[in-house]
Amino acid sequence: MTTLLNKTAVVTGAGSGIGRALAIELAKQGCQLAISDINVSGLQATKQGILDIAPKAVVHIYELDVANRASMLDYATLVHAELGDIHLVINNAGVALSSGLDDTKREDFEWLMNINFWGVVNGTEAFLPFLKQAQGGGHVVNISSVFGMIAIPRQSSYNAAKFAVRGYTEALRQEMCLNHNNIEVSCVHPGGIATEIVQNARISDGEDRAELSQSFDKLAHTTPEKAAKIIVAGIKKNKPRIMVGWDAHVIHVLVRLLGIRYISLTQWLTKRLNYQ
Repeated sequence: MTTLLNKTAVVTGAGSGIGRALAIELAKQGCQLAISDINVSGLQATKQGILDIAPKAVVHIYELDVANRASMLDYATLVHAELGDIHLVINNAGVALSSGLDDTKREDFEWLMNINFWGVVNGTEAFLPFLKQAQGGGHVVNISSVFGMIAIPRQSSYNAAKFAVRGYTEALRQEMCLNHNNIEVSCVHPGGIATEIVQNARISDGEDRAELSQSFDKLAHTTPEKAAKIIVAGIKKNKPRIMVGWDAHVIHVLVRLLGIRYISLTQWLTKRLNYQ
């Protein structure tokens, strides 16, 4: 898929952050769009942002909880009925949870997994049959994280989901290469992206959200708009892994060089930053 002109693209979690920036960038590339989020007002703002720069763009918005498999299946059928062939699906919707293992509530862990992992699976399973029948083939893009390559303290649930997304997506790519070579698959690993994910995150009792947000902001070096451009460029090149941000590239190299020894480095940094 070297060009996205006149393609139909689906983006979940498009009400803000990377999802919104992706929707706008895809519209610039000439896609017609099906964008979804649980936040309808955010979706409407995204649609307006698209129309401001591409007044003739075709943009359909849908309220959707990606954790609900039945809703996702209905959504895929509806998008196909309204927009025809579907060429690109980006499973982007995600949430955050900051909590030590001893403080993590099971319901919060399940909440995150249902969105960050099962939401990806739901989106892939629902749209894959339509991608297979689309003229010219299709592309599945699943958003993992740098925390799908390394694990850090207080992010066990987020790490679990993002490692799972990576494993699922890489297995999917291999299966498509073997059995359906008209379907391309990419896994995206963003580093620190300047979004509102921390403001909307669940945190453990006693944790200071303002302090957590301030710490995140110091590490969020990449704008959503820049991230979207990197991701779209990676899609066009059919990259199996798309690293977003210089920090993602550094972590990718460190893991390859150090292997499991990276844990000693993250432990040292944790103690140095008093993030325990």
